[in-house]
Amino acid sequence: MVLIDVTLAGDNAVVVGLAVAGLPARQRRLAIIVGVGAAAVMRIALGAVALNLLQIVGLLLAGGLLLLWVAWRMYRELRRQEPTHQAKVPKTLAAAMVQIVLADLSMSLDNVLAVAGAAAGHLWVLVTGLAISVVLMGVAADFLARLLERMRWLAWLGLLVVMGVALRLIWVGGHEVAGHVLPG
Repeated sequence: MVLIDVTLAGDNAVVVGLAVAGLPARQRRLAIIVGVGAAAVMRIALGAVALNLLQIVGLLLAGGLLLLWVAWRMYRELRRQEPTHQAKVPKTLAAAMVQIVLADLSMSLDNVLAVAGAAAGHLWVLVTGLAISVVLMGVAADFLARLLERMRWLAWLGLLVVMGVALRLIWVGGHEVAGHVLPG
């Protein structure tokens, strides 16, 4: 289960790192704690109904579209912080926390479903697995945020990762919806 968490929490940590990059260190830690805490509550709630979620046609497509919107906002933020622009627009704590929760909502479905499958019906195993993934995500996000401030090109690479995940969700979800809508 820990291997599943480490593998699937990586892309989430990139998004959290991107979301808090640019915040002062004190606000960055607070944004990570509050944002990841909200993500933990959300993951546990999603995990409790994970098997029913698999039956909702269009969920992956909706998650991909939501993540695409998050990526667009990240892109706009990165463009504002480029040296060619005159004034750097400061990021707010609230904006970072909203970005974390929305991105985690759209990206954590794979993690929740994998952990729910590995839990084999045991709620305590599910909660423990999801808690581990959230802690790993928070630790990695703080490290990534500090790294992204020093090496801005990594933020663009991270944005490409987020875009890739969004497009994968849209592709898979779109095929799923098409399979239910189109005669086959």
